Amino acid sequence: MKAFNFFILYRLPLGILFLVGGVALGITVGWWEATIPLLIAVICIVTHFMFGPMRLVQEAVEAGDIEKAMGMMNKIAFPKLLYKPIRSVYYFMQSNMAMYNKDLDKAEATIRQSIASGSPMKEYEGMQYFQLGTIAYQKNDLKEADQNLKKAVRMGLPDKENTAAALLTLASIAMSRRDFRTAKDYLRRAKALKATTAQIVSQIKEMDKYLSRMPG
Repeated sequence: MKAFNFFILYRLPLGILFLVGGVALGITVGWWEATIPLLIAVICIVTHFMFGPMRLVQEAVEAGDIEKAMGMMNKIAFPKLLYKPIRSVYYFMQSNMAMYNKDLDKAEATIRQSIASGSPMKEYEGMQYFQLGTIAYQKNDLKEADQNLKKAVRMGLPDKENTAAALLTLASIAMSRRDFRTAKDYLRRAKALKATTAQIVSQIKEMDKYLSRMPG
């Protein structure tokens, strides 16, 4: 695993070294003998630009090392050369980083780029719209938030925690419009998921307490 991570991190300079060595071997010995180092050079350079260090970024995020993840992301000089599904993940993670830094404008711009790049899987597509809806909600654009969160729930989200969070935000939007019947329906659906995240459990209790006093 460590050897593979080393290869991911240094495959561009390795590719350049093999390219220079292959050309030198071709000139001095023969191009047939240079075939293997030149092939290795092409593989290293092409995979560097097509896949980038996204595997290392994901590992850093999973380990909670956000600064390392951001440093790895900054090594990608030409994101438009990334393979489309990888590019989609790249922009999605850029959006996450921007939200972490409370830069909502950048978060919105990059999640839209992620959506435009397509999605590697259906649940991930739902997460893209969940992210877009959450950003809109934080910007107080309730109409945009409502549309995108509904779309995210309809497409499907990867786990009950994210689904419950989307439903609770939709309930909150309905409450702001004084549509308590709809808000109660979203709350009921969120409760049925039996989410375990402390923040979501707390939100359900608070919302349940408030809505129990409301008509509808």
